[in-house]
Amino acid sequence: MRFAVVLLAAMLPLRGASAVPRVFRAGAAEVDVTPKIMPIAISGNFFPAYPSKVRGRLCARAIVLDDGSTRLAIAVVDTLMMPREMLDRAKLAASHATGIAPQFMLVSATHTHSAPPVMGALGTDPVPEYATMVETSIAQAIAAAARNLIPAQVGWTSVEAPDHTHCRRWILRPDKMRKDPFGSLTMRANMHPGYQNPDFIGPAGPTDPELSLVAFRARDGRPIALLANYSMHYVGERGGAVAPDYFGDFSELLKPEAGIAIMSQGTAGDQHWMDYSRPKQTTDPSKYAEEMAAIVRQALRGVRYQGTALLGMLETEIELSRRAPDQARLKWARDVLARLGDAPPRTMEQVYAREQIMLHDEPSRRLKLQALRIGDLGITAFPAEVFAITGLKIKARSPFGHTFNIELANGAEGYIPPPEQHALGGYTTWPARTAGLEVKAEPVMAEQLLEMLERLRGTKRRTAHEPLLETARAVLRSKLLAYWPLDDLEGTRLRDASRNGYAAEAEGSVALYLDGHAPRGRAIHFAGGRMRADLPLSGDRYTVEFWFWNGMPTGMRPVTGYLFSRGEGDRLALDGEGRLIFENGGLALRGEVPLVLRQWYHLKLIRTRNTATILLNDEPVLRGEVGLVPVSRRLWFGGCNRADATFEGKLDDIAVWAR
Repeated sequence: MRFAVVLLAAMLPLRGASAVPRVFRAGAAEVDVTPKIMPIAISGNFFPAYPSKVRGRLCARAIVLDDGSTRLAIAVVDTLMMPREMLDRAKLAASHATGIAPQFMLVSATHTHSAPPVMGALGTDPVPEYATMVETSIAQAIAAAARNLIPAQVGWTSVEAPDHTHCRRWILRPDKMRKDPFGSLTMRANMHPGYQNPDFIGPAGPTDPELSLVAFRARDGRPIALLANYSMHYVGERGGAVAPDYFGDFSELLKPEAGIAIMSQGTAGDQHWMDYSRPKQTTDPSKYAEEMAAIVRQALRGVRYQGTALLGMLETEIELSRRAPDQARLKWARDVLARLGDAPPRTMEQVYAREQIMLHDEPSRRLKLQALRIGDLGITAFPAEVFAITGLKIKARSPFGHTFNIELANGAEGYIPPPEQHALGGYTTWPARTAGLEVKAEPVMAEQLLEMLERLRGTKRRTAHEPLLETARAVLRSKLLAYWPLDDLEGTRLRDASRNGYAAEAEGSVALYLDGHAPRGRAIHFAGGRMRADLPLSGDRYTVEFWFWNGMPTGMRPVTGYLFSRGEGDRLALDGEGRLIFENGGLALRGEVPLVLRQWYHLKLIRTRNTATILLNDEPVLRGEVGLVPVSRRLWFGGCNRADATFEGKLDDIAVWAR
């Protein structure tokens, strides 16, 4: 990995990071960017569509803030995504008109999938004339907002909206894996599985249901502007039309209460409104916008406004490598395009062949990351489509009292999955301009943004761990060897919450921070991966306790799913019929009743020198004489000492006693 960092705004007038604010002012404006000539291409799928009608206005909306020392601008445009180069030009034009430094401007896309393209993606190329108009309109919106500055008050809050966003990326059964566009069988996860599709096991990531907002009003109470933020991709137009999706409808609905109302895109790279665990639902952008507007109206009633708020902004520039093709893939791509000639791509193979050439021709990209403060509110900006778990990391660790994240800001470098998600494959990992950056890009970005938040706030980040349940705290008070809550947000090293510090190691394909067995609890999904730990177990007695969520459909291959093993000896598994098995050498204890799919179970294995007892939900289900206790210190969960012997499902709250 290679990356370079350049800090741009810290030594410029970062006035506001420590100065006492004088008169706080806010101004807002919007400029129409609806195309005038139809039909026109729209972007958002693998290939362009050409609608001839318009449903709702597309706009560039801007808010300018001034605390008497620092002035900054935030703009959001009804479009799919925008290239950094175009936004740099728009900011420079806005700077000439307002005096605001370009480094103090944040410009992002709503990510409507029904707008004309201003940059190329997959099989769709930009519409140059329209892109020029949008670029000019961004500068006009910021300039108009600056002219509208008046003394103002500001307040912020957040509410939970769990029914309106869900993880759209699901894990496939290992025997139902699919091929990527390059012909390799790599897909263990993919978007939009279909409602209750038996080929898929469960979500590959968590959801971020927090709806955040910051509101600005005149000192006499008149609304000026609202900036909301929610992690939900888009709703989608039926019948085909140029449209702002729910983002535009939301803005129109809230004008009376909020003035210029803006919905910014949160970390929604793997989020969508559909809940694929339930039967099929339907909605449309207007209905969805009405529901979200109602939630915001209720939240606005609880906002406490203040007449001053310190402003600050930092911008960091980093260079990251792209996952360029090797020579074999490059030759394949050139052969495909040679057959295509000058025609635009019409198949997935042709689309991804063209993308390989583009990655080869530009093997690295320079990106802008931003962090800003409005009082005790922190905001980060990613130039990419980021998964919800990344946004949750930032929020959990931010030193600010409240934080939200805006994606597709100041550029668009495609999907940025966490490293562990790359192992699961799928569309959001396929090398292209839409997902081209190196595997380590996500932790690099997250770390840089957290460092900037620390500088803005002047305090260190928080420790990000879920509070332990009372039952877990009771377990920790016992004399145990290790306790792994499995609430880890990142990395392969899994923390031991006991005082002993026996961290475990995740290996292979896993998905972190999923819903656990208890409300607000977290767990890890093992999708071909496993967990390894080394403990000082040398006696003839031990106890293992954990929760597991059964993701092993009857007849799935591999047939046996290993929940736990100790060295070459004791192994606890589910067979092909979903029944528990305890194995020790040539001896085996087998359960009679198959376990239910997608259900949590509490399991305890109590091992003495000659016997093994297994309790399931506190009821004994297996007991019998077995062979000698193995002497190995190594324990495996979600697998065993064979890398191909794994468990499919989630594990949570693992505890081990040497008695």
